[in-house]
This record gives sequence, C-alpha cells and structure tokens, in this order.
Amino acid sequence: MASKSFTLILLILTTFLMAQTQAQAPAPAPSGAVNLTAILEKGGQYTTLIKLLKDTQQLTQIESQLKSNSQGFTLFAPTDNAFQSLKPGALNDLSDDKKVKLILFHVTPKYYTISDLLTVSNPVRTQATEEEGTWGLNFTGQGGNQVNISTGVVQTQLNNALREKFPLAVYQVDKVLLPLELFGTTKTTHSSEAPSPKGSKSTPEIPSVGKAGGAPSPHGDKKDTNAANGRNVAFGLVVGLALICIEALH
Repeated sequence: MASKSFTLILLILTTFLMAQTQAQAPAPAPSGAVNLTAILEKGGQYTTLIKLLKDTQQLTQIESQLKSNSQGFTLFAPTDNAFQSLKPGALNDLSDDKKVKLILFHVTPKYYTISDLLTVSNPVRTQATEEEGTWGLNFTGQGGNQVNISTGVVQTQLNNALREKFPLAVYQVDKVLLPLELFGTTKTTHSSEAPSPKGSKSTPEIPSVGKAGGAPSPHGDKKDTNAANGRNVAFGLVVGLALICIEALH
C-alpha cells in the first residue's frame, strides 16, 4: 500500500511540474514575413507612398518588426492622387525628420479591424506619438461599417481594405493624413523650417513593441486565460496530492 501511494505521489508531482511549465511558457511569436511592398503594389496606386516608406527607411522597420510583433500594425495608405492633391511643394518643404514623422503618423502601433475603429477610444496613438494627446488620430462611425478619420487638419474616409489580417491591416485613404503638429494653423508648407529638436534622429525607428501606443495585445486575453487555467490545474493537483498523502498515513 505504501509503495503504491509513493508511486502515485511521484506521478502527481511530475504532472504538477509539467502543468506549471506549460502555464508559464511564453506564447509563440507570430511567424511568416509580411511583404508590405507587394501589398501596396497590388493596389496599383501607391507609388508615392512606397517611395516615402523606402526613403524614410520605415518600410524596413515595419516589415522587420512584424516578424516578432504581438500587437501588430495598422497602416493608412494615401493614394497617389491624395499626394498629388497636396499644395505644391508640401512634401519637398519638409525636412527628413518631418517626412519620417508624417509617415509614422499613418501607422498605429496596434492591429485594428474596421469594427475596432468604429468603437475605439479617441485619440488613437500613432507611431509618431511623443506624449499623451499628440500626433493622434480620431475615428467616428457613420452608418454601417463606414469609418471617418480626422487629424484636426483633414478629414476623410476609409474606403478599401488592402489587407485585414493580423498582424497587419492596410486601409486606403483618399487624403494624406496631415498632422496638426506639422500642418496646423500656425504652420505653413512654404514657411522656413524650424530647427529640429536637439538630439533628434534623422530616421527614428518605429518604437519597440510594448513601448509604443500603450495598447494591449489583441491576444492578451487568451494568454491570461491560459495562465489562469494552468494555475487551476496546479491547485487541483496539489489538493489531490494532499488527500492521497492523508490516506497513505491512515
């Protein structure tokens, strides 16, 4: 009887340790590379955007971080016509730093579906966001699944989903999203450029996952549930072990 009880105790302890290990194991990172250039080229009207993404080195940054990003990204892609509708010289008058900020303003540090954007809390942080309330986008619903997007300078609609699959969503916009911080009433596209802030980088990288946006992972609830299940299993095993030990003593 004592031998059988000892064997059962060893078996339960082994199972307990395996359950704890599985509960604490990190979730696997998203696999598979996303080719953003191919997505935009397939759309057929994003030549200017692709060039800006490459010139500012943000194309490489986005594609690289998507390989290990647990939150994903959302890109609002202005068409070539949207860029052509800007005032003459609007882009050329921007410094390299400000071109980077303009591109980052079109990217959110979280994956959003159309349904998410209908109910999201405004303002939504972008990759250009430096502090609370700056460089943000505002979304409002207008019947059905129609989403309006406003920057404080321009307002437009999301017209087409070029891709809506985690970890990357890409939505067409027919206007360039001009940030208030660059194109507000106190700034003009033809005025002399203000000096860049001390210590600013010419090609700032997209903030690392977990630092930018402050948004929870879309899969965070699943991770919490798995951890809770693991703890419940472990608790049950401990109780069972205690009962067996009591029985063995009798």
